[in-house]
Amino acid sequence: MAWLWWLGAALVLGVVEMLTVDLIFLMFAGGALAATGVGLLGAPFWAQILTFSVVSTILLAAVRPWALRRMGRNAPGELTNVAAHVGRTAEVVTDVTDRAGRVKLVGEVWSARAAEPGLVLPTGTTVRVVRIEGATAVVAPVPVTLS
Repeated sequence: MAWLWWLGAALVLGVVEMLTVDLIFLMFAGGALAATGVGLLGAPFWAQILTFSVVSTILLAAVRPWALRRMGRNAPGELTNVAAHVGRTAEVVTDVTDRAGRVKLVGEVWSARAAEPGLVLPTGTTVRVVRIEGATAVVAPVPVTLS
């Protein structure tokens, strides 16, 4: 009858894993399922505990690192929000100086200023976003390349 407790523990550990998504509780759930199987075969309780411990340790040591790499946990995250705009090009809507101006960036009009003091970027110029400061895009002219 102890196998029912192991099965319940595996289910609870599986639910906890869904909340944490760290792959630790999933490995313990695997150990609990192995202990469930041993319990169904009629093994004594100490053998069930030993099975749980050994299987969980093996899963933590061997399967979890592989699964984390497979899930791409070690890959750098994709830039989002304001950080995603740095490096993009924009079109000057209102002349941009080192104090004020407006650019159209990804379909939205942003407050902007030139990255270099004294620089004036006329309307229609293509610029590149150097950084974002608050709600203002700091821009620089895109170098013209001759083909």
